Amino acid sequence: MSVFVHRMLGDMIVEAKPGFACGEEDPDGIFQMRMNNITRSGGLDLSKKRYVPSGHKSAANTLLCSGDVLFNATNSPDLVGKTLLFPGLDEPTVFSNHFLRLRTDGEQLAPAYLAHWLQEQFQRGVFKSKCRQWVNQATVGRESLLSISLPVPSLAVQYDIVSVLDHVEALRAKRRQGISLLDDLARSTFLDMFGTPDQAWAHVTVKDVAKDIKGSIRTGPFGSQLLHEEFVDSGIPVLGIDNAVTNEFAWQARRFITEEKYQKLERYRVHPGDVLITIMGTCGRCAVVPDDIPIAINTKHLCCITLDRSKCLPEFLHSYFLVHPISREYLRRTAKGAIMAGLNMGLIKDLPIVLPPISAQQAFVDRANSARKVKASHMAHLVELDALFRSLQHRAFRGEQWRDAASLAC
Repeated sequence: MSVFVHRMLGDMIVEAKPGFACGEEDPDGIFQMRMNNITRSGGLDLSKKRYVPSGHKSAANTLLCSGDVLFNATNSPDLVGKTLLFPGLDEPTVFSNHFLRLRTDGEQLAPAYLAHWLQEQFQRGVFKSKCRQWVNQATVGRESLLSISLPVPSLAVQYDIVSVLDHVEALRAKRRQGISLLDDLARSTFLDMFGTPDQAWAHVTVKDVAKDIKGSIRTGPFGSQLLHEEFVDSGIPVLGIDNAVTNEFAWQARRFITEEKYQKLERYRVHPGDVLITIMGTCGRCAVVPDDIPIAINTKHLCCITLDRSKCLPEFLHSYFLVHPISREYLRRTAKGAIMAGLNMGLIKDLPIVLPPISAQQAFVDRANSARKVKASHMAHLVELDALFRSLQHRAFRGEQWRDAASLAC
């Protein structure tokens, strides 16, 4: 077993420098790392980049180098402490005042080891418990961070731990990429099949393809019909935004009502194959209710659509709503606000659909189901890799036997 000595972080750091605030943007300036550029998992996200004037007085002293450790010292309580080992970019990069740039004494502490350890502390919620909080913000002070004690083995063991964790992280990243590609495949398959409508296809609306029954398009109970204090710990599930927010149905926070309360709200029951659309909060998300749904109702935050499946299949409407150019343009024109704050049941009823034959819809559903099975396999493997990664972190940073677990990733 390796010997681990606990030492204060400040004793092994040669620099802990904050970045700078800059309200001015300059498209021809220098890239400034901000909070959104680091993911919760400690990865680099360059989907949104902000450039500031390269002549700013603090720019020269806040340039990042490959191997710098960026600690997110100021963020929301849930995100403070996420950490990135800066990989180096092909352009000069500085960082905002939300970060501390940590540079280690390379004879004592490997930067990658430090980044992994800090990220593990973040995932365990250590920094959330240490931070000072005010309205929607939290911070871990420089001195507080540097006073933390961490387990330090020899440099050789540090690099050994980093090598294994990096290997497992690469496998996790590959799985995440595969899942993303499968999502892209489903989207491109839909557009290939239906993006350029056939002139013979019918032009209808959502209300035209809803089942011919009362309440086939409905929201949940309003106002005094269902009060927050009427939720109980078990009983009849109540579906909300969180069940559809990822655009796939998922069980998240469980809410229940009693059987007696359900008898009064039975008209709001959701059924297998119903299409759920979020109309409050995070609006415009969409999911299909699975076949194994128990008896449940939906809240007022969802619009629930029961379809006439001889006209329109749930999986087709789900993808049409999220992907088809006609749907996206309709929502852009009619809904209000960047997150579609004005989405309501009337807008959904009138959403135009260019409707292909059921046979074409079914062909798409069959392809989508095949991709979904592969995705489920990838997701299951990712769950295993995530568990392995956490186990390796836990063991490695405590000096426990971890090499046997590491062999599972090879």
